[in-house]
Amino acid sequence: MDDTSLDRLGAGKYLLVTSYRKNGTSVATPVWVVRDGDALGVWTAADSWKVKRIRARGDVLVGPCDLRGRPTGDQIPATAEICDAATSARYRGLIARKYGITGRLSLLGSRLRRGVNGTLGIRVTLTPDN
Repeated sequence: MDDTSLDRLGAGKYLLVTSYRKNGTSVATPVWVVRDGDALGVWTAADSWKVKRIRARGDVLVGPCDLRGRPTGDQIPATAEICDAATSARYRGLIARKYGITGRLSLLGSRLRRGVNGTLGIRVTLTPDN
């Protein structure tokens, strides 16, 4: 695994996560991202379609993108897995620290709408060839 790729993706504001439907169709979604040691951390709503797709199939493509999900660099293979409650809470803290007031307000709004268990973390590990 290339630390340069992890650093670049983790330092970016948005990460494009491309997951796959059961029929193999790809679906790309821009998300906030944080660096988590040898992986990347993503925070999302627990009932989102990307969570359902990742539960069914963990292989994804990831790469930098803008707010609208337009790629700004190469997409590389990775593996995504749904995190436990403790890791999800850690990702929420990292998101709040990285994204400042915008991150804190988004987390607060999400907590008010969905409750603390309404969101979860997704751990993204780059494929060793990258």
